[in-house]
Amino acid sequence: MSIEITVPTLGESVTEATVAQWLKKEGDAVAKDEPIVELETDKVTLEVNAAEAGTLTEIKVPEGETVEVGALLAIIGEGSGKAAAKDDKPKQDDKAKQEAAAAKEAAPAKSESGKSESAKSEPAKSDTADKGEAGDVALPAAAKLMREHGLETGDVQGTGKGGRITKEDVQKAIDAGGARASSSGGSQSKGTSIDIPAFERPSSEPRPKKDREERVRMSKLRQTIAKRLKDAQNTAAMLTTFNEVDMSALIALRGEYKDAFEKKHGVRLGFMGFFVKACVAALQELPAVNAEIDGTDLVYKNYYDIGVAVSSPNGLVVPVLRDADAKSLAEIEAGIGDLGRKARDGKLSMADLTGGTFTISNGGVFGSLMSTPILNPPQSGILGMHKIQERPMAVGGKVEIRPMMYLALSYDHRVIDGREAVTFLVKVKEAIEDPHRLLLGV
Repeated sequence: MSIEITVPTLGESVTEATVAQWLKKEGDAVAKDEPIVELETDKVTLEVNAAEAGTLTEIKVPEGETVEVGALLAIIGEGSGKAAAKDDKPKQDDKAKQEAAAAKEAAPAKSESGKSESAKSEPAKSDTADKGEAGDVALPAAAKLMREHGLETGDVQGTGKGGRITKEDVQKAIDAGGARASSSGGSQSKGTSIDIPAFERPSSEPRPKKDREERVRMSKLRQTIAKRLKDAQNTAAMLTTFNEVDMSALIALRGEYKDAFEKKHGVRLGFMGFFVKACVAALQELPAVNAEIDGTDLVYKNYYDIGVAVSSPNGLVVPVLRDADAKSLAEIEAGIGDLGRKARDGKLSMADLTGGTFTISNGGVFGSLMSTPILNPPQSGILGMHKIQERPMAVGGKVEIRPMMYLALSYDHRVIDGREAVTFLVKVKEAIEDPHRLLLGV
């Protein structure tokens, strides 16, 4: 009895997905609930599991193709996948026979030095075979790096899904001394020799165009990010206002209580939790910053679902921390940590990414000193945090070195006036500079 694997329901307003990667090949045995394919939508990447144990007998849709909800992806038949191993044996025998025949034809010819011509031609033949194999089992960037360093697929241990070779795998092999001299390098003298990487060897011929560029299809997520950000620029009357905050008091508070906080609540005490609380307090006083435009109406939100921008392997995502106003500092920190882990592991669901009334983006973790964040439509405001950097500041008529952070608020001027935007940022600044008031709610 065969089992059909189809595209599952992907979530509200999502009707199609791209087949990102097959985790199993035709003929492979699969266990019940084992992931067999990754689908990529414009919001998340999800795995489709086998409904029953058996053998993957047929793949209906190749990687890179777009499919709609309910489309047939593959068929799982009965068996354990052992038949595939039997089928592979004749192919391996044929390959061995072909290699033996080629070696026999090349063997009689000998050079004047007593070395066979086949010995000279063998490296070139091997390189050609390696390129073909690398293209099949290695990712494009990895295959290119293998060719540059004269590596065979057998020299590199693949750690990617399905045993594929990644660029990091190749680099590890190179660092371990796996690179060999290129066959075009000619004979080497006895004694110490230096293996010059392919990209450093002088050449009179121009580099092939295919080596200068690498064309990779944009993922659904990246396409959606590009479209939404450009739409925000085209539709919103977007402005950015700046301020700076002295982080001294917050750093001192965190340093004093971080160990006790982690011991009691089981989560680390970071800065993001304080900024979420500061933003919620400011949003409650300035509801326009928590509003959005719907046609000719302004919709004021009386709840505070804060989006926290996170960099994931697939691109920038903004999971949402629900009802942040009703959460304690520990609950906020735990929620942010959980969303961050799910983003890095590709486990975010549609529910994690939908909604949101205001967004916080922390470019400071990458070293950004100042930026103008782009709105996350249909929201009307986004706060940009930045790097903490010590600077000389005038304090009470004296110059003191203080840890300072630039804050940026990008806002939609159609909804928010300049007075409200500046006041919002000042409220956040005051709360961060006096965190005790923030925790006491005064």
